[in-house]
Amino acid sequence: MMKVLVLVGPTAVGKTQLGMALAEALGGEVVSADSRQVYKYMDIGTAKPSPEQRARVPHHMIDLVLPNEYFSAGTYASLAAEAVKDLARRGKLPIVVGGSGLYLSALFDGLFEERAKDPALRRALKELAGREGTEALYRELAEVDPEAASRIHPRDLQRIVRALEVYRTTGRPISEWQRKRRPPLEADVLWVGLNLDRKELYRRIDLRVEDMFRKGLVEEVRALIEMGYSPELPALKTVGYKEVFPYLEGRRSIEETIAQVKTDTHSYARRQLIWFRRDPRIRWLDAEMEVEDLVRMISALLE
Repeated sequence: MMKVLVLVGPTAVGKTQLGMALAEALGGEVVSADSRQVYKYMDIGTAKPSPEQRARVPHHMIDLVLPNEYFSAGTYASLAAEAVKDLARRGKLPIVVGGSGLYLSALFDGLFEERAKDPALRRALKELAGREGTEALYRELAEVDPEAASRIHPRDLQRIVRALEVYRTTGRPISEWQRKRRPPLEADVLWVGLNLDRKELYRRIDLRVEDMFRKGLVEEVRALIEMGYSPELPALKTVGYKEVFPYLEGRRSIEETIAQVKTDTHSYARRQLIWFRRDPRIRWLDAEMEVEDLVRMISALLE
């Protein structure tokens, strides 16, 4: 059975740097597990590896679709599984690096067959949320599928709507379907997580956010608008992009915008940690260790 290394952790913890060091030391290539790096033209706000980094170490599952194209966790799992298998066939160690828990779960644990689709029902549920609030839908979900509700954030409208769509279409909760899922990839997987004191993590996040604005995040968002991409697209209603639109519309100062991105990124990092800390497969390592020491430790774990 092929070996796969998975490196997870919250945003700004140091996954990219360590993933590249591991790839260079172990003869591997990186498979991104980031739900936003799949989109073209969204480079700065997603902390996408630079062209120089990608020239040093090949990265897969990056720049796959346009910002207005649909891309699901199931699509990711199918494409990423092929990328991992191809690397293994070529004698390369697949190193899956990212912070998107749902994408990683889809790849290694599987998703149920997505046959329960009803676009009209989905629209109706979103309209209901617009009238009565996302909380109303979440309360309904908690009644019909408490297991799914416990795993979904009360304000995550997209996943709440999907869970209710499945329940109303099939008469069975999405959590029941998910228990029957099959993983698209079977492998000998070493899961490694990077952990960091919260105060230090927030400091790193804040430095990264400031660097994003220096590198031209505002200009990147403006360019996306000029290309015709709507602020209402799911890809652009994410941290680092949604906060910039009010600034471009003159409703928020640049200082307020930067502060809001920092705050929202802190919240996103907390949600990532909540997701990953539920997974008993992950071996947690201190992100403040020297990269060389982390590479040695992980190399030993792989043997």
